Amino acid sequence: MSESAPVAASGADEPSRTSASKAVKPEKRRGLFARIALFVRQVIAELKKVVWLTRSDLITYTIVVLVFVAVVMAFVTVVDLGIGQLTRWAFGG
Repeated sequence: MSESAPVAASGADEPSRTSASKAVKPEKRRGLFARIALFVRQVIAELKKVVWLTRSDLITYTIVVLVFVAVVMAFVTVVDLGIGQLTRWAFGG
């Protein structure tokens, strides 16, 4: 019994696991044009899943972005002019 315990503990069934993993063959690699065609088909499939904006939503979001950019530009302009005036005052320009 003492002789069989080390055999069982050493993993006597390991060769069967390694041979099973070697039995799985890797996929055959596709050619360049087949991979490009697969990519294009996947891109088209993903584009079909996209929910596109309506024209009115697009116009609304565009106006919101333009107003936001104008507000940020005005803020930066005011801060820039203020720092310029402080610099002229501090250095006597």
